[in-house]
Amino acid sequence: MDQHAKRGLQVLIFPSNSFNQEHKTNPEIKEWNSKHKGASFDVFSRIAVNGDCTHPLYAYLKHAKGGPFGVNFIKWNYTKFLIGRNGRAVKRYAPTTEPVDAEKDIEAELAKEVPV
Repeated sequence: MDQHAKRGLQVLIFPSNSFNQEHKTNPEIKEWNSKHKGASFDVFSRIAVNGDCTHPLYAYLKHAKGGPFGVNFIKWNYTKFLIGRNGRAVKRYAPTTEPVDAEKDIEAELAKEVPV
């Protein structure tokens, strides 16, 4: 993914404790990702991805790109979304999808012109 950063790709991480797995504080989450995942991505504060307190970003993403069979919730951690240069949701990926498996979709989006 680093090879795409020069072309405009940004990876954003939004931790969530919606699945009772993320008990670290926001600074601890950032430190852990940096140490253990080698992530140089932007790691944001924890947010809710399901339920009454769903963050507006995830409300939009779930509406724009519902899950399988029209399911409108995040099934599990590591659900991924590809957002185009225009800010619109392009595709949703299952938690089990490895980021490298989105490479063709990423390449296709990066090949598109930057909107004016």
